[in-house]
Amino acid sequence: MAIIIDEQKKLFTLQTKSSTYQMKADKYGTLLHTYYGAKITPFDMSYLIVNGDHGFSGNPYRAGNERTYSPDTLPQEYSCYGSGDFRPSALKIRRADGSASTELVYDSYQTEDGKYSLEGLPALYLNEGEQAQTLIITLKDESDTVRVHLYYGVMEEADIITRAAVIENTGSQPFHLERAMSLNLDFLSGSRDLITFHGKHAMERQLTRNPIHPGIQSAGSTRGASSHHYNPFMILAGSDTTEDFGDCYGFSFLYSGDFLGEAEYDQMDQTRIVLGIHPGNFNFKVEPGAAFTVPEAALAYTSDGLSALSRIYHNAYRNNLCRGKHKKTRRPILINNWEGTYFDFNGEKLVSMAKEASELGVELFVMDDGWFGNRNDDNTGLGDWTVNEKKLGCTLKELSDRIHGTGMMFGIWFEPECISEDSSLYRSHPDWALKVPGKAPVRSRYQLVLDFSREDVREHIYSQLCSVLDSARIEYVKWDFNRSLSDIYSAVLPADRQGETAHRYVLGLYDMLEKLTSRFPDILFEGCSGGGGRFDAGMLYYTPQIWCSDDTDAIERLKIQYGTSFGYPVSAAGSHVSAVPNHQTGRVTPLSTRAVVAMSGTFGYELDISKMTAAEKSAVKEQIKDFKKYYFLIQDGIYHRLTDPFTDDRYCAWEFSDQDGRTALVNVVNTRTAPNPSTVYIRLKGLCSSALYRINGGQEQYPGSALMNGGLPLPVPSAEYESWQFYLTAE
Repeated sequence: MAIIIDEQKKLFTLQTKSSTYQMKADKYGTLLHTYYGAKITPFDMSYLIVNGDHGFSGNPYRAGNERTYSPDTLPQEYSCYGSGDFRPSALKIRRADGSASTELVYDSYQTEDGKYSLEGLPALYLNEGEQAQTLIITLKDESDTVRVHLYYGVMEEADIITRAAVIENTGSQPFHLERAMSLNLDFLSGSRDLITFHGKHAMERQLTRNPIHPGIQSAGSTRGASSHHYNPFMILAGSDTTEDFGDCYGFSFLYSGDFLGEAEYDQMDQTRIVLGIHPGNFNFKVEPGAAFTVPEAALAYTSDGLSALSRIYHNAYRNNLCRGKHKKTRRPILINNWEGTYFDFNGEKLVSMAKEASELGVELFVMDDGWFGNRNDDNTGLGDWTVNEKKLGCTLKELSDRIHGTGMMFGIWFEPECISEDSSLYRSHPDWALKVPGKAPVRSRYQLVLDFSREDVREHIYSQLCSVLDSARIEYVKWDFNRSLSDIYSAVLPADRQGETAHRYVLGLYDMLEKLTSRFPDILFEGCSGGGGRFDAGMLYYTPQIWCSDDTDAIERLKIQYGTSFGYPVSAAGSHVSAVPNHQTGRVTPLSTRAVVAMSGTFGYELDISKMTAAEKSAVKEQIKDFKKYYFLIQDGIYHRLTDPFTDDRYCAWEFSDQDGRTALVNVVNTRTAPNPSTVYIRLKGLCSSALYRINGGQEQYPGSALMNGGLPLPVPSAEYESWQFYLTAE
């Protein structure tokens, strides 16, 4: 069973395929966290908790004179501010009288078959035939004015445990939530490293690994989105953990707004992890009888290293997070006109690009920014989602029909959450933008942000989008968002509820995406926020792929896609071949290398094909054939990181193998050439030890054991940034 309960001991044990998670309500009602790690025989692990009398660590009144019992040193399941626990807390409530002290004790539990869902929020789900169990533990305060329902989804085969919470006001006075985290997890001992993913626009998800040290280490965002700068995914790993060996824990937040992940190594050499909504822009008023739902976090553990941890998330997110018809079907190979034309295009130019792309095997043409309103640069037009027929020289339907006439599907770009001051919508409804009364707003990319916490604003934009999408045959939508939130103030909320605006904005975004994806189930929606500024598990629930980064340079993408791979599947990462010199870096890389890198994503092109030579066009045809050949191996296979581009500056190598190890695709990019080089050997992974493999259809055969232990010798590069693909098939 996934959930084992000892009612007499109030002991709750959760079992997945390879992990055990345990809690216990002790004699004073505190819900203790007793164990999370490798799967064990069910046993009361609270014997590991050793109490002591520690100075300046207070004792709850209910413990009487027992000075060795302190919330400040106990491993807890959901800690509270003001309870005598001075570590980062999961919950902080400001009551009507101004006090902010809460102590929660165990009240009850219930179990359900299946996996819970969260209204208006993304959450992992079950497919037909899959099984899971849900445990709900209820805690309450002494006065019974607050009840916290802790939700645990135990997805045994997926090796995932999810956590969420519902915080209920059972009193007669409103209170304000100042902190409501999804996850609180205490580790009693152990030397561990914290792995986080930092960056900036055009350089997202750069891996950082540091030993946990005394004090609080954190990563988070107060930008209104999960951000380019930090990702809502963290790993806690043993100091000796590698790709293929050692304990590691993953913490993924299924939310697309402000977030905070904290790790504290405390006075008792314990480590606490908390993850949830960032309290910086969060203050939520909960009326009597009402409740607040905390977003979901997904936890995973493995003793088999970082690659195994990634595989757990890859499988779960491909199968149990992404939704709709496109989550498993082969997605079309596309060309986007943005870097090929920017704003300088008309209908004839787009049709010409589509014709040439179609002849090469490209399947989808995407018209990016600049087709609507008075939009010929990024100063104007956002909010006016009406087709600029004068610029296109035709209606949208006529353009779509002509694109389809080339044998291509047709897609379109939107940025529905933002508004230009130079737009008809802003002139009619300036109060629809987020801005503080009496203060000039902060601009970013010459645009403001619409108040998506408001239903009337969302309904207006929704109506415009539906009108466009209904007017023509459209198979793809790129949903962009090109700035952070500032001046977070809603014109329709009272003063004591302004702290709700940022969270309500995210709920509004989810509501809009749910309505659109339900209304247009056949359209492939791709998320984007200036590239990877909202590359998170929350968005994957609505958009099964996300533009990985606005940096299309192949060599820069190696690090970006490497970092992304730790928590997200390749099938989620939008990646394109762009022109050289690259528009972001000026670097010149071979067309073949740009394709090898872009194939480790959804794959497409972002350039003007009319400027390519005949030889380059011929190469593109072959690249598309190869990608189709390797598609399901890349998108559904097992991903292996063979090198670390942050520590190895000569080569970057990665591999895809099928589930039984009979076929594999090894990708290698030379990142630094040197004279008189030594031979480099890449050890492969995921093969059958006893099987014999041919490489790229050659005659010679190699045992899997040899390739995995001896390695594959790499060719000497003949040019800068050369790349290779090795396709292995077992006899």
